[in-house]
Amino acid sequence: MRGFLLRTLFSTLGLWLAAKLLAGMRFDGELTLLLAAVLLGMVNAVVRPLLVVLTFPITILSLGLFLLVVNAAMLGLVAWLLDGFALESFGTALIASLIVGFTGWIGSWFIGPRGRVEVMVVRSELRAPGERQV
Repeated sequence: MRGFLLRTLFSTLGLWLAAKLLAGMRFDGELTLLLAAVLLGMVNAVVRPLLVVLTFPITILSLGLFLLVVNAAMLGLVAWLLDGFALESFGTALIASLIVGFTGWIGSWFIGPRGRVEVMVVRSELRAPGERQV
């Protein structure tokens, strides 16, 4: 549950940032923004995998670039399903999906596969050249 909440938080941050940077994207309020993030998570968990499988040949031919179109379509689907969230054009959805994807990618650095916040500590000891570790 914690992982879902953290991922929703990063998704909300990405959607908010995209709405601030793009003139063609708007939310009616904070609750709509949060609902859009939750709905985007559910759409990405249910609909996106089906669409990725169905468009696999096009994705292969485009060397993976068609996944950007799939991501933009998922954002467009959320805008279509949720009143109070509007996207002006497909180009806006495409750029917004890049912003949301980037914030999610940064968030995944901190959230492990089990949904826990992970911190990696690297310790290094300085040794003289030729000195062996005991």
